[in-house]
Amino acid sequence: MPVISMFYGIIVRMFNNDNQKHHLPHIHVEYQDFAAVVAIDNGEILQGELPPRARKLLLAWMEIHKDELSANWQLAVNGEHTFKIRPLD
Repeated sequence: MPVISMFYGIIVRMFNNDNQKHHLPHIHVEYQDFAAVVAIDNGEILQGELPPRARKLLLAWMEIHKDELSANWQLAVNGEHTFKIRPLD
């Protein structure tokens, strides 16, 4: 599963052809011992959990990179390679 960004211990991944289970554009996020699936459009946690601080950082990053996340999602569901997205500074 390709890593598209990493910042402050948060790892963000996006699977290719991964629109069957959740049926929404989403990312897979890992932070320490936590893992979650997060909707791209509204930041809702679809599965799993994240600590509040990590979720807040992730949501800020997602807001900044919403267009890039959407573009990556289109690539991923078409089975194409996704691109790296700049981490949160």
